[in-house]
Amino acid sequence: MAIILSGQYTLPMKREDVYAALNDPQILRKCIPGCEDLEQRDDGIFAAIVRLELGPLKTRFRGKVKLEDQDPPNGYRISGEGDGGIAGFARGGAFVKLASNEDGGTLLSYEADANVNGKIAQLGQRLIASTSKKIADRFFENLQASLREDNRA
Repeated sequence: MAIILSGQYTLPMKREDVYAALNDPQILRKCIPGCEDLEQRDDGIFAAIVRLELGPLKTRFRGKVKLEDQDPPNGYRISGEGDGGIAGFARGGAFVKLASNEDGGTLLSYEADANVNGKIAQLGQRLIASTSKKIADRFFENLQASLREDNRA
């Protein structure tokens, strides 16, 4: 089953700071909802374990994400895959674009697509898409809070 998502977020931080945060494993670990472990390997791949709840389905995904076509501080392409055991498998990617706005902040926009199979796919496209959007919203709320904390330190 194919899922397509897109969104925009206005972040009250400079584009360079947002780009750096999106590449920092410690910040990402704090911001990704359900993240139990995240490490950046020597080959540039981020490996993670994330606990997800999709409707009635609760599972732990082991995944890998690679940042490609990096253009600091303008954006990059993400490609990755995750294995949730008997819950299913997901593979996809996203384009992330960062642009400065008039007030010195950053407009982040993304377009993502994923293919899911297994029990996850049985939940239906609408539930998966709405849950994915909520996870993305929570991630960016956490990112803003984390960057504000770092600016106070």
